[in-house]
Amino acid sequence: MDLARRHGLSAQAVRNYEAAGILPAAARTASGYRVYTQAHARALGAFLALLPGHGHQAAAAIMRAVNAGAEAEAFRLIDESHAQLADDRSTVRAVEGALGDLAPVADDRGETFVGPLARRLGLRPATLRKWERAGVVRPRRDPRTGYRVYTAADVRDARLAHQLRRGGYRLDRVAAVIAQVRSAGGVAPVAAMLDEWHARLAARGRAMLAGAAALDGYLNS
Repeated sequence: MDLARRHGLSAQAVRNYEAAGILPAAARTASGYRVYTQAHARALGAFLALLPGHGHQAAAAIMRAVNAGAEAEAFRLIDESHAQLADDRSTVRAVEGALGDLAPVADDRGETFVGPLARRLGLRPATLRKWERAGVVRPRRDPRTGYRVYTAADVRDARLAHQLRRGGYRLDRVAAVIAQVRSAGGVAPVAAMLDEWHARLAARGRAMLAGAAALDGYLNS
């Protein structure tokens, strides 16, 4: 199938995209073969261009909306992706702010428990317990109740971990960064991660531009 070969895809992948609504429905010959036109080629090109900036789920939803004639819904989905990118940029700035003071924090009496901290961060308590097992946070236990008690330093670590996780970093990498922050042993690994994060966001923004151009071409065809 020429359409598949042109993009380095299998014929089955193209059929799957059609079945998912990413491509418009193809006409059939009398013998049942699908007939793909230039419109299908432009639709596939638009979808593949949208993928790097928006991800598979959003790109597929955008194309389904366009092919269903619901352009307003497609534009709403695109706006959501741009809003997420803007939010991620804010997260980077927040991480940079959080790293502005790497001085060790003196041990304190606990300020909060797992439930209130989870609510403050918009997480489940189970997530904080998972982070504890990974060494990201190290709450002490109240000797009388056994409850986890999070000091000011623990809260700082949890906030930073939450920001880094939202940036797409694996838990083992987050734990390494938190260990650096905790010990104030150096900023080089943290700075390198932030540089990489900035580069990834810039690439995503550029990919969104390319995807918008390809989608505009499809809409105008």
